[in-house]
Amino acid sequence: MGAGGRCRGDGAAEPRRLRGGGGGGSGRRRMMRMMMRAGGGAAPGALALVCHCLLLGPLGLRSAGAQDGNGCGHTLLTPHSGTLSSKNYPGTYPNHTMCCWRLQAPPGTSLLLAFGDVDLEPSEQCAHSSLLLADPQTGTAYGPYCRNSVPSAPLLVTNSSTVTVLFNSTSHRSGRGLLVSYATSQHPDLVSCLVRGTHYTQEHISVYCPAGCKDIHGDIWGNPSQGYRDTSVLCKAAVHAGVIADELGGQITLSREKGITLYESAFANGLRSKRGSLSEKRLVFHKACDDVLEVVTFNASSWWHEVDVLGQDRAWVAERAALSTTGHSWAAEPGAEAAWLELDLGTRRNVTGIITKGSSEQHDYYVTSYHVSSSRDGKNWRPYRGSSGQEDKVFEGNADSQGEVSNAFIPPIVARYIRVTPQSWHQRVALKVALVGCQLARARVPHPYVPSVPKEVLEPTSHPASCTPIPGIALDPEKADSTLLVMLLIGGFVLLCSCLLLLVFLCHRKRKSAVELNCGITKEYTEPDLVQVSPSSQTGPSTFKPLLEEGYALPLVLNHYDVPGKHHEYAEPLPPEPEYAMPFSELEPTGMRHSTRIITGPAGCSPEQYQTPALRPGELPAAVEGNGSPYPEGACGWPRRCSLTHVYHEAL
Repeated sequence: MGAGGRCRGDGAAEPRRLRGGGGGGSGRRRMMRMMMRAGGGAAPGALALVCHCLLLGPLGLRSAGAQDGNGCGHTLLTPHSGTLSSKNYPGTYPNHTMCCWRLQAPPGTSLLLAFGDVDLEPSEQCAHSSLLLADPQTGTAYGPYCRNSVPSAPLLVTNSSTVTVLFNSTSHRSGRGLLVSYATSQHPDLVSCLVRGTHYTQEHISVYCPAGCKDIHGDIWGNPSQGYRDTSVLCKAAVHAGVIADELGGQITLSREKGITLYESAFANGLRSKRGSLSEKRLVFHKACDDVLEVVTFNASSWWHEVDVLGQDRAWVAERAALSTTGHSWAAEPGAEAAWLELDLGTRRNVTGIITKGSSEQHDYYVTSYHVSSSRDGKNWRPYRGSSGQEDKVFEGNADSQGEVSNAFIPPIVARYIRVTPQSWHQRVALKVALVGCQLARARVPHPYVPSVPKEVLEPTSHPASCTPIPGIALDPEKADSTLLVMLLIGGFVLLCSCLLLLVFLCHRKRKSAVELNCGITKEYTEPDLVQVSPSSQTGPSTFKPLLEEGYALPLVLNHYDVPGKHHEYAEPLPPEPEYAMPFSELEPTGMRHSTRIITGPAGCSPEQYQTPALRPGELPAAVEGNGSPYPEGACGWPRRCSLTHVYHEAL
């Protein structure tokens, strides 16, 4: 059948040319001719499929989308976003295949298409293998595209809520095929599933990931706690980190931070990441409400009482199910049907995820899959069904007894009680569990404005006073008493610390003042009277050192730092030597005078006169040298051979 084939109502193709006219208008006829030309080299069944796409497109679709054909690969279509690919992608697509996807957006919105990869074998006018997009409502067509005719931009913005995507292949040798994602016009920052962190240079990234990126080929390195290597694909890493659900897609926010030496592997949300080496940057997702919740009580349907070969007992009770517990875990009684483990959080919490682990290193027991249900009163239980809401969601568990596996709750669970029901296990039902989430935020409802009316003052009663809420702060009634007690304890502790610090400061200041006062005391001693020669002749208190005969003992002085201030010191008496009278410049005392001394020498020496010092009665001048002269030899200018004779006259 040639390009001029015509579609009948039953989906078959007639060998007739398209004629003008009809309700579709000239634009729709042009689109039909292009789509028929694109499928001209296909098999008759494929051409019938083209006619089927053309017939269903203009009729309008009530569902989010549909697909037909033998050349369709991984496909996930939702009302707000989705992903589609050719068969065997990213391997070589098969020969003589065709696939038709019909995309439908909610009313009032239009479609955006992101081309992740279009690798079809080149040919003239893309006649052998091609990708064609068309709007059946307006008759607008885009393409055909192949390797030598790729889209001009990675993002195609349409003005229609309905788009038909047609993929066609004939005989070829190479080509990966195609990968296309879509979203509504409400998400203009749509990206493809193949976008990696290395495609960005800014530190903070905010993009919209479509649904269906989990099963697309692409590697990720790292885990939610460490971050991910920047070469990881963004949307697949976001699913692994639990930021978005693969069946929904969503907006992600992350930062490009400094890389680390080693990225550890982890299994989370059905994906296994790889172990990676050093990278320049790492991807850290911003995820709120991601704290480990405290479990008040563990309950279980049963527990295992083990008696080993040595006769020792080991209780695998429910309390052993805490993830932080060392050693063995909780295990159900052997042969028990419908085993379950229940966690009581004490009050309602916003639960966003769960972490599971096997028994321990010594045993090889673990749960491979499980259901989760929740309750607010512990009696009425509601199974978790995820975003689909149609059937109970089965979570993928552990693959060994040592590793930890994380699963996210999107949307989150708001409950006090969480119950885990194992569906499959290895050897024995054994489990350790931790829940992730945060406190339940209270929604504040704005109150209408009420004018204030003066009120009379009432006498105080025994009823407790009500607390006036502070604007912008929501108080939890269940935590009001405990919060007040904590605040009082903190205030008392701060006051006590302040008093202790003040007391220490005052004591230190007082001690410092006393030390300064002691150090400022100086001990003065009276200078000895130079006139007194003998210390024993004094009648009053003396500052001279007492005699040993009087019982005075020398103080023990270890070093020169021991004095002054620690031991009393006494002045040593002057030695018994002659004293000289007043200097010549001072007035002579009464009763004293000086006389002239004549010094005569041998022949040839002239006499010399000098004034002798005034002496007291009975005193003689001290000899300076052995010759009896107060001056050394030759001091007068005479030769040393001249012997001098001193003549003294007694004072009157």
